[in-house]
Parts: sequence; C-alpha cells; structure tokens
Amino acid sequence: MTASKSSVLKLGAVAYAPKVITIWEGFRAYFAERGAPFDYVLYSNYEALTEALMRGDVDLAWNSPLAFVRADRMARAAGLKVESIAMRDTDIDVQSLLVVMANSPAKSVADLRGKTVGFGAIDSPQATLIPLDHMRQAGLVGGRDFTVRRFDVLGGKHGDHIGGEREAAKAMVAGEIDASWMVAKNYKLFASEGTLPVGGTRVLDTSGAFDHCNMTSGPHIDAALCAKFREVLMGMSWDDANVRPLLELEGLKVWQDGRASGYHLLERAVTDEKFYDDAGNITVTGYHY
Repeated sequence: MTASKSSVLKLGAVAYAPKVITIWEGFRAYFAERGAPFDYVLYSNYEALTEALMRGDVDLAWNSPLAFVRADRMARAAGLKVESIAMRDTDIDVQSLLVVMANSPAKSVADLRGKTVGFGAIDSPQATLIPLDHMRQAGLVGGRDFTVRRFDVLGGKHGDHIGGEREAAKAMVAGEIDASWMVAKNYKLFASEGTLPVGGTRVLDTSGAFDHCNMTSGPHIDAALCAKFREVLMGMSWDDANVRPLLELEGLKVWQDGRASGYHLLERAVTDEKFYDDAGNITVTGYHY
C-alpha cells in the first residue's frame, strides 16, 4: 500500500504531551502560508507510527531515535528506504550520564557490580538501551552483574516522557538504588527543579555521543513535495518573532540537515538488548505500549 498522490502531505507524530497539538497546529498554519500544506495524524505510540509510515498511511514521521532505527530496519528488509531529512540542533551529539550521590563510594562503572542501577522506560534510548549497552561494553551485563531497576512510564513513547528518568532520580536520592541513568539535559533540569539536591550528586560515567529525534521521510513519499516541505522547514528562523514560539515549543533554535550516522550506538544497543530483530520486528519481552 502506498500513500495517496494528494498534494497535501501527511505527517505522523506521537502525542507524548498536550503541547503536541499546539506544536503541529502552529507548524501546519505556517507551512500552509508558504505553499507547503500538510496535515498531521497523532499516534499513541511510536510502534504504531512506524508501522503507519511503512504502510504509507503517513508520508513523514517526527521520529524518536528508536523509531528511526526500527523504520530503517523495516525499510531495508523490504528493499525500501527511509531518510532522516532534518534534525533539531538539540538532537545532535546527545549524551547520557550515569549519576551517583556525591558520597557514593563508586569511582567507576566497575564499582557498580552487585549494585542496583536505575533506568528509564524499557523503550528509552537515552535512559535504558544505550546505558545498558554502555555498561555491557564495560563488562557489566544487566541482570547478571548488577540489578536493573526500570522505571517504566508511558511505554511506547520511547522516553519522550521524562517521567521514568525523574522517578529513577528520586529513587536514587531516597537511597533505593545506587546509581541512575539520565540524559544530560535532564540532569540539569532535575537539579534546577530540586529533584536532585544541588551539589549532592556527581557524574560517574558518560555515554558516547548519539543523535536523538529526526524528521523521517517514508518510502512512498512524493519527492517534490518532500523537497518543498524540507525547504520550508529549514527556512524557519529563530529571528522571526512569529516562528520563535513554535521553535521554542519544539525545543530548538535551528533546524539542521538530517543524518543517519549518529545512530550507531543505538543500533548496537538494540541488537545487544534484543529489542528489534534485523527486520524491525519487536523481540524484547515485557514491552507494553
């Protein structure tokens, strides 16, 4: 099945928070004024969105990194292609932090052998998958060398909802776990909001750099419409007073060229943790969305 040849593209996104409607209504109006109309469809989870993109029910997907990895695997298995056509400046070279309390005796990842480590939701790239693989590369396998305590909040959102990371941080402060993983920007946020005591924690280790969300073009998209959409998207300027509120809501200042090269750590993690197989089928157990 392929998408209709309508002159109006369909964009899919996940409704991880109420502001999502405000974001895409604003983008839709902006694009229509510039001759690049699109409509949007909201999904409750990224698995449904990815499957819709592959069927051609939507032409574009505002994708989590995990959704992009799955879409790419599904496309390759079917002899098709998806592409990262744009990314936020804030999505490039992200890192996750392994945090402990300031008075923790741990000096390295190895010191967490036999301890309990907190993670985010099962499908969070930044708070579960990449962290688990990072520890695996350091010689510690979850469930064998240390206890994994997941904080599953809103499965299927791929960690877009930061509640899991916040709950893990709270558990660490309460002394329920020995360490906790979180993406770097949330470490700053949790300190500023008081979830983490000022000066009361420290970073034990840092993951390698990886890319986060991207705008993914589907395998059935009209090339000319896609090019026009990307042109308008990349032309959004922080200096435009009418555009800035939209960019602020979406968490960026500048749209950057999309790339697929920043997902190698997640690709390895997905394989090592058996989350998807090579064809993008869900193989992890205990995943509810």
